[in-house]
Amino acid sequence: MTKKKVGVIVGSLRSGAYTRMLSRALPELAPELQFSTIEIGDLPHYNQDLETDSPPSSWTRFRQQVIASDAILFITPEYNRSMPGVLKNALDVGSRPWGKSAWAGKPAAVISMSPGALGGMAANHHLRQVLLAVNLAAMAHPEAYLPAVAGLFDENGALQNADTRKFMGEFLQTFDAWIGKVVSAV
Repeated sequence: MTKKKVGVIVGSLRSGAYTRMLSRALPELAPELQFSTIEIGDLPHYNQDLETDSPPSSWTRFRQQVIASDAILFITPEYNRSMPGVLKNALDVGSRPWGKSAWAGKPAAVISMSPGALGGMAANHHLRQVLLAVNLAAMAHPEAYLPAVAGLFDENGALQNADTRKFMGEFLQTFDAWIGKVVSAV
C-alpha cells in the first residue's frame, strides 16, 4: 500500500524551534505516513505584481510541493495571539493566482505549540479560519495544542515526553483516517 504524502509546513523559521523538533519526530510517531517538509522561509511577500508568466521560482517550487502532497500538516507557534506572518504569507502564495489555488480541497490539520499554558490556541484558531478561506479541509477533532513545549524535548531536540508522544501518535492516526475520508469524498 502506498503511503499518503503529507506536506509539513512549519510556522517558525528558527532552526532550533520546537515546531521543527516536532516535525522531525513525525516519521517515528506515524510510520504509515510519508512526511516531507515544505519550506516557507524563502518565499517573497505575496505581491500580485510578481504574478506573471514567470513568478518567483520559490513560489513555483512551493506550489508544486503543495500540489504533490496528499494532505498538509501545519505546525505553528503563536506570535502575538496569531500565526507567524511568514505562515500567512505562505497561505497567500499557495492560494494564488486566482482560480489556481494549490490548496484546492486538500485535507489539513493543525498543531500549535507554545512555552505558555495555552499551547498556541489563538494561533491554532486563527490559522484554521484562514484554512477555510483558502479551501483546505481542516480536521476539526482532535485539536492539538501543546503547552509548556520547553519540557517536551531532550537536549538533542528529540520528543521525550511519553504522554505527548502517545497523544501525537493518536492525533496522526486520526489525521490519516481524515485524509482517507476527504480524498474519497472528492
